[in-house]
Amino acid sequence: MGKNQHVVPNGSAWSVKGAGNSKATKNFSTKQPAINYAREISRNQKSELVIHNKDGRIAQKDSHGHDPHPPNG
Repeated sequence: MGKNQHVVPNGSAWSVKGAGNSKATKNFSTKQPAINYAREISRNQKSELVIHNKDGRIAQKDSHGHDPHPPNG
């Protein structure tokens, strides 16, 4: 399983960062392209996508790996 991918605010722009990385993988001027890019990486690496709000708090998580607790239904 790869590193979780985080979409984080970067001034007036947005960055995609692998968990624990100090530098951004890629920077974007708007949030949606950053989410799309990070989602592709997390799918390929079977890791988690973590999307942050402008204030830095986590807004949403999306798991692309093996879920040990899948939803019932």
